[in-house]
Amino acid sequence: MQFGPIGLLHPGEMGAAVGGVLAGEHPVWWASAGRSPASARRASAAGLTDVGSVEAIRDRCALIISICPPEAARDVARQVSGFQGVYLDANAIAPATAREVATLVEAGGGTYLDGGIIGGPPTVGSRGTRLYLSGPGGPKISQLFSGTAVDARVLSDDPTAASALKMCFAAWTKGTIALLLDIRALAETLGETDALLAEWEGSLPELKDRSLSAAQQAVTKGWRWRAEMEEIARTFRDADLPDGFHQAASEIYGALIRNEEAPSAPGTLDEVIKSLRHGRTGASAD
Repeated sequence: MQFGPIGLLHPGEMGAAVGGVLAGEHPVWWASAGRSPASARRASAAGLTDVGSVEAIRDRCALIISICPPEAARDVARQVSGFQGVYLDANAIAPATAREVATLVEAGGGTYLDGGIIGGPPTVGSRGTRLYLSGPGGPKISQLFSGTAVDARVLSDDPTAASALKMCFAAWTKGTIALLLDIRALAETLGETDALLAEWEGSLPELKDRSLSAAQQAVTKGWRWRAEMEEIARTFRDADLPDGFHQAASEIYGALIRNEEAPSAPGTLDEVIKSLRHGRTGASAD
């Protein structure tokens, strides 16, 4: 299916990979203005075409795909104000945030399409990345990904259903990672780590390895998840459900973000626990 040049804003790890699966059949454009050398390397490796400016994408593409950190979703939509084509927002945002992005897009004459990505960045030969689509135009856009490593699935005509599903899914996967890390930090603080691990060994043997895996995932990706937890909390709150679980998860991931006081991200479970305790108390845990 030919769609003309496709704009991609902005090629992070996921965005570059998604753009890459389309680049074999379609020209996929990105804008290097204001982006980092790391973004340029990812885009080049994925086969994307640099057209320099966001304005060039806005004026010459019929489809723009936004894949960015959730806290940037509104600003990225504002960058293409006046865009007249289909704007696919595939970010991890609350349905209410999706509606705000849709308002920005539609005010400029564009058509909003809701998206939600579940799974890791797509790789050749894999179908482990699901792109859920909702709203008018979903079936047409899903055809772009036919035969690629991205499994595009149309949910419904509901304009925020894809974002809602993403929030529900990530509430468990990333929320429980934060919970496990907090539990390990609590056991360490109370001096009960050995006893907890012994009890887990007998009753829940998978949790020790899961907590080690949780630490690795949080170190490499947690900086992206703080805002996502806030979006999930907003989703619960808007549904008149308790939102404190994911507000706390946002705080946990926030404690792991690199900063001037801790320039090196924690790399082991012990270092993660120390970072959590330091971040909560504002003082060294030693």
